[in-house]
Amino acid sequence: GVSPISASFRDDGTLPKPANWIGGCQPGYSGCNKCSKLIGARVFNEGIKAMSEQNGEQVNQTEVNSPWDYEGHGTHTLSTAGGGFVPNVGALGHGTGTAKGGSPRAHVASYKACFKEGCSGLDILRAILTAVEDGVHVLSLSVGSPASDYATDTIAIGTAYAVTQLVVVVAAGGNDGPAAGSISNVAPWMLTVGASTMDRTFPADVVIGTKTITGQSLSGSTDQPCAMISGEKANAAGQSAANSSLCVPGSLDPAKVRGKIVVCTRGSNGRVAKGEVVKDAGGVGMVLCNAAASGDDVSADPHIIPAAHCSYSQCIDIFNYLQSDPSPMGAIKTRDAELGVKPSPVMAAFSSRGPNTITPQILKPDIIAPGVNVIAAYSQEVSPTGLASDSRRVAYMVESGTSMSCPHVAGIAGLLRAKYPKWNPNMVYSAIMTTANRGGNDGVGIRDETGSAATPFSYGSGHVNPVRALDPGLVYDTTTHDYLNFICSLRPTDTQGLLPVSLPLPLDILWTLLIRVFHGTDSNPFQCSKGANRPEDLNYPSISVPCLPSSGSFTVKRRVRNVGGGAASYTVSITQPAGVTVIVDPSTVSFDGKNPDEEKHFKVTFQVYDPVKAANYVFGGIEWSDGKHHVWSPIVATTKCG
Repeated sequence: GVSPISASFRDDGTLPKPANWIGGCQPGYSGCNKCSKLIGARVFNEGIKAMSEQNGEQVNQTEVNSPWDYEGHGTHTLSTAGGGFVPNVGALGHGTGTAKGGSPRAHVASYKACFKEGCSGLDILRAILTAVEDGVHVLSLSVGSPASDYATDTIAIGTAYAVTQLVVVVAAGGNDGPAAGSISNVAPWMLTVGASTMDRTFPADVVIGTKTITGQSLSGSTDQPCAMISGEKANAAGQSAANSSLCVPGSLDPAKVRGKIVVCTRGSNGRVAKGEVVKDAGGVGMVLCNAAASGDDVSADPHIIPAAHCSYSQCIDIFNYLQSDPSPMGAIKTRDAELGVKPSPVMAAFSSRGPNTITPQILKPDIIAPGVNVIAAYSQEVSPTGLASDSRRVAYMVESGTSMSCPHVAGIAGLLRAKYPKWNPNMVYSAIMTTANRGGNDGVGIRDETGSAATPFSYGSGHVNPVRALDPGLVYDTTTHDYLNFICSLRPTDTQGLLPVSLPLPLDILWTLLIRVFHGTDSNPFQCSKGANRPEDLNYPSISVPCLPSSGSFTVKRRVRNVGGGAASYTVSITQPAGVTVIVDPSTVSFDGKNPDEEKHFKVTFQVYDPVKAANYVFGGIEWSDGKHHVWSPIVATTKCG
């Protein structure tokens, strides 16, 4: 949903009326009209109501029947994508500056299909189809579920239709990282976004003895040094040390905690919820420590008590201090935002990773963007922590997730649509992917949350670079015909039982929706070319080749279009994957500049020379350059199949 009272959606009277817009607002919903910044706000709730009824659960009727945002998520993401300029705002006094979305002069519309009770695939599908019919140019989808067969994935079904109607689709990759194969929204007709840090932090110093350790927080500070205790040693009667170390509800003994700073380990319950547990037990502060799996991935949260979130490596020093000093003391001192932090970007630990478990021939995620500690508009219907005990209300707040990185890219896609109105969605995807950055601000390649080198399974083509994306030079144009051949290459046969029949509505209603998806398309079924299609040959801006033969060669096809203007000649350079030789033929492509639709075809041939190295995933890439433009395509290869 969306909060129409947010300053990010204020109508300043200078925006032109949107052309060809037939959408609108839910009756009785104020602050939204066809001539303002916020030109659409609707709610889709039939699926969630049916699911709740089927499960014997009650829904909040106010929330489920209104386009209003009662969680903060929708307002935050929509303002990140297309919010207007708002000066002098920050998060609880931190990071004050001018807020704006990626496309600050765009009109925006909200399609609410998720609620506190969850999401129904049917509601999401209806929201997507309605948005397309209303006339949107870019869909920003900060929703998703575990990857599934395209025939059962309602988001994949709806977005396939959206792309045929020339709507750009940008989707969140999911927050199930760093596990391999956790990436969601994997269909090639949507741009899938992972999350990274930015060069801004919200420092919170933990002062212990003579040492200062810097974490992050949006909380206040302790007034003076306080006694410290680890949650592990503060367990209540009948509670295990494992529970109290995590600071789960009821696990702490007030007699041990009262007046102290408690060191809690990340995991199980939410980060801010741990602070509430400490406060309820009489604690005056909290240090939140990462477990090894979370590495250096820390968040600035609006804790209800003075708190600092510290990395795993930093917390080793904190725990050593607690064990070595018989009377440990500490203080928490928060500071304003710090800029220019190095290294950045760094992968967020939560950002879902490849490989693509449905079609490994398509590399996902496609791109990464800022998704950690993002300041954007927030709904004042909910506290900044979401805790019932938190009475605070804020107009702008920090949030983290691929939900936050997705609208960054959607906003950039809006700029591309405005500059190149005749481009189809796939040209937009290509421009964003092939111009991405693969290095950090310290001159080193993008790192993961542990400090090790990240791979394309983390960042796809790289970190989005909006300036370079506006002038990509070449694009990989994937047509609807290409997508149909891609689907043919998956060898679909009988789809009986594959349609999403598990949705809690009769199939005739679902069928009515699917008819809308294919309405207006050619009534004659698309004829698959027998045996001629392979998923690797989809004209995609990245190249993923599983199941390479250990001997012999394997070749994939691609084609590029010159959008740089005028005659041009591009020469390829190759970053060879370990154990594999890559050859591009031809190695130079030239355009006369007379035909703006001119495309050049080339082949990429793979030959394994070290089967041991190539048995694991190996990474490389090809880059076309005319001296001005640099058009990068990552390569992922392995001899493993399946």
